[in-house]
Amino acid sequence: MLTVAALYHFTRFPDPASLKPGLLEVCVAQGVRGSLLLAPEGINGTIAGTRAGIDAALEAIRGLPGCAGLEWKESFADSMPFGRMKVKLKREIVTMGQPDVDPLARVGNYVSARDWNALIRDPDTVVIDTRNDYEVAIGTFQGALDPGTRAFGEFPDWWQKNRDRFAGKRIAMFCTGGIRCEKSTNYLLGQGVNQVFHLKGGILKYLEEVPEEESLWQGQCFVFDDRVSVGHGLKPGGLKVCGACRRPVTPQDQTDPAYEEGVCCPACVDEYSAADRERFRERHRQMLLAAKRGTQHLGGGAL
Repeated sequence: MLTVAALYHFTRFPDPASLKPGLLEVCVAQGVRGSLLLAPEGINGTIAGTRAGIDAALEAIRGLPGCAGLEWKESFADSMPFGRMKVKLKREIVTMGQPDVDPLARVGNYVSARDWNALIRDPDTVVIDTRNDYEVAIGTFQGALDPGTRAFGEFPDWWQKNRDRFAGKRIAMFCTGGIRCEKSTNYLLGQGVNQVFHLKGGILKYLEEVPEEESLWQGQCFVFDDRVSVGHGLKPGGLKVCGACRRPVTPQDQTDPAYEEGVCCPACVDEYSAADRERFRERHRQMLLAAKRGTQHLGGGAL
């Protein structure tokens, strides 16, 4: 059994590039795989490994400037959900494209997983899912609004077009682990919205702490690794992921004529060229051959 740690932390990194080599070295030495993003505003990512390996990686991350108070969420996987270890340098650890947004300055009111149900049941609360459309498609909270965004950077435009609908309302927002809500609540506060709340620890914390019989969550939660999704108790959901677009593929999708394993799914069947499809087929063939040999093809990771 492997431990999967999802984490983010906003802090000031004057020189993120200087932090990359040491962090990568620790993770590789411990057999930890996954993806970590470094930017001037902090760190974000998900990593997997043995208990000892994850503990060593987390210790290294907590040793970075301003990261002593790092919090993370853990779940488990029967097999390694990542193909390799990556540490990437980015402009933002989650891309919103709003230079004035600063979660270190202020964010909305945190609401614990245990108190979330009472908040979103209140008829005066507008509940907004800040995730991408393909994530919302496989699961969300009862009564939540889906902005229909394909990327987080589209959220500000959606808000500007719809803000009049929510005048005077209490706004409650949620995302997978909490990072997108740190930025989106700061953005709304900057737009003059006074009552802004968000789910502390995100959907993952809710699914971990709230019993299924009390839950207002419907469906599964998309995760950015080869498990594809998790459900209550953070148990893997059993979905597949499209080899082309990386969107989740349900059992119903797999019966659609537009689905070809490793090549396309109903959601992306018109999004790629014939040459792209041939490239995806060859990649999938190589992955199957690698699996027969008992090795892992690097193109098969969900990074």
